[in-house]
Amino acid sequence: MRRAALGKDGSAEKDRNFVTALARGLDILRCFGPSDEYLGNAELAKRTNIPRPTVSRMTATLTQLGYLRYAENLEKYRLGPGVLDLGYRYLASEGVRDIARPFMQELADATDCMVSIGAPDGASMTYIQVCQGSGPLVLRLSVGSRVATGTSAVGRALLAALPENEREPYYEAIRAQNPDAWPEVQRGLQRAIKEYQQYGFVTSDGEWNRDVSAVGVPLILDNGGQVVPFNCGGSSLRLSRRILIENLGPRLKEVVDQVRQMVQGREV
Repeated sequence: MRRAALGKDGSAEKDRNFVTALARGLDILRCFGPSDEYLGNAELAKRTNIPRPTVSRMTATLTQLGYLRYAENLEKYRLGPGVLDLGYRYLASEGVRDIARPFMQELADATDCMVSIGAPDGASMTYIQVCQGSGPLVLRLSVGSRVATGTSAVGRALLAALPENEREPYYEAIRAQNPDAWPEVQRGLQRAIKEYQQYGFVTSDGEWNRDVSAVGVPLILDNGGQVVPFNCGGSSLRLSRRILIENLGPRLKEVVDQVRQMVQGREV
């Protein structure tokens, strides 16, 4: 992180491009780690040397923006989905999209389906890589298109691969967006988690859109520290549940396995 330059006397020179409030907010987020899942304002003030009243205002703001979650029973904060979402977008932009594209396009051509990678944004997923088949019934979405996290295959692939405690912030966002639909969405998510445990992939059979059926597979890296969800789908007129389970799911798993091997090989 860029800090203000030090003068000859050791004091910080003013840099009009340096935003102190932003730097302090990032310092607060950096305090959280695997051994510090929950932290209160007093602990954050002590660790950052930021006055406690300022910390209180910043944690309130970060919570409103989705970067922190407040646990009322503990009176403490934990990282929210906003931070996770930024991490997934960064990972996907750091080569995974480029490595995956030829494998994705090959599958799209072979199946006449759309194959894509998604990045989470609370209750929605945003496509950050898309490869299309050439058939007349191919789903025509593009990079930047958004789909529902709870009912789409790409969103379910993300949630199924996350530890249970990391799913909850996404559940909260989905529930807050449409409380009346939540019971049905929740049942679909529970089915998807069971599918992932059984098959290694999830399905969305006309649930995000009644005319669309798809499968989703998560790319898991860093021993579970990073999850990048892939999906493959198209018109439900030709993609029966049997095709999803016996054909598209296994084939998308093969693609994700190939990408994983390439990514891990690059890291060696």
